[in-house]
Amino acid sequence: MKVTVVGAGAVGASCAEYIAIKNFASEVVLVDIKEGYAEGKAMDLMQTASLNHFDTKITGSTNDYSKTADSQVAVITSGIPRKPGMTREELIGTNANIVKSVVEQLVKESPDITIIVVSNPMDTMAYLVHKATDLPKNKIIGMGGALDSARFKYRLAEALDCPISDVDGMVIGAHSDSGMLPLTRLATRNGVPASKFTSQEKLDEVEQSTRVGGATLTKLLGTSAWYAPGAAVSELVRAIAQDSKKMFPCSLLLEGEYGLNDVCVGVPAIIGANGVEEIIEIELNEEERAKFDEAVEKVREVNKALDA
Repeated sequence: MKVTVVGAGAVGASCAEYIAIKNFASEVVLVDIKEGYAEGKAMDLMQTASLNHFDTKITGSTNDYSKTADSQVAVITSGIPRKPGMTREELIGTNANIVKSVVEQLVKESPDITIIVVSNPMDTMAYLVHKATDLPKNKIIGMGGALDSARFKYRLAEALDCPISDVDGMVIGAHSDSGMLPLTRLATRNGVPASKFTSQEKLDEVEQSTRVGGATLTKLLGTSAWYAPGAAVSELVRAIAQDSKKMFPCSLLLEGEYGLNDVCVGVPAIIGANGVEEIIEIELNEEERAKFDEAVEKVREVNKALDA
């Protein structure tokens, strides 16, 4: 499988590194607008190949999309990252133009490509890709839910004082501090409800710390995180490459699912060789549904900025 990663900054380079190390792709192409930057990142990563025992070929390109031709998957990380105090939504003006230009060039070179969107505001950028291309809906995936769920499980294991491999849980809704919905009611430790091991007050704290997980890191780092986003992307790409039919929450275009239309928002889905194989509709209680609907309306409001 040939995979393109657009944007060779910290997030894009981490995506390329994790994809290469997991050794399921034949080639990863890094593309960046900055002269020589992608080539340098690719060379640096290739010099780790003998040490990290991978055979994936990594190449770099300065804005030459012909080198991405015949890619099965492309990951879009390009755009400006968050700075401390910024919301993801504040990035829309700059990033919308970047993402639209990038996706048009990708599809020109690889008409059957599957696009994974990382650029923020992620739900709106995924929606933009749908509007800017003729790709079928199963070929466009917003990464946010996979990352948010990983952060949720980190906080859950911390609260339960247990190995992270013991816990499971997911985050649906929007990829934003106010719009994501960690499903604490459905979270488990080895199949046992997490509520058996801790108080509701503690689970509420887990929910809140998950919601601000990105902002917390941005404040500490001075910019957006990159390791966990890169790892989340690599798992989505691996599910496609290996047709594993693995379930991830992703930002997807809804056309009747959950009673919604014409919006991209995080919901669980089966990911395989065809991209989105199936959207899973889970039963939400009244409180969860209210929060979910509120998140959807916030995404719709941000989407309106695309018209401007």
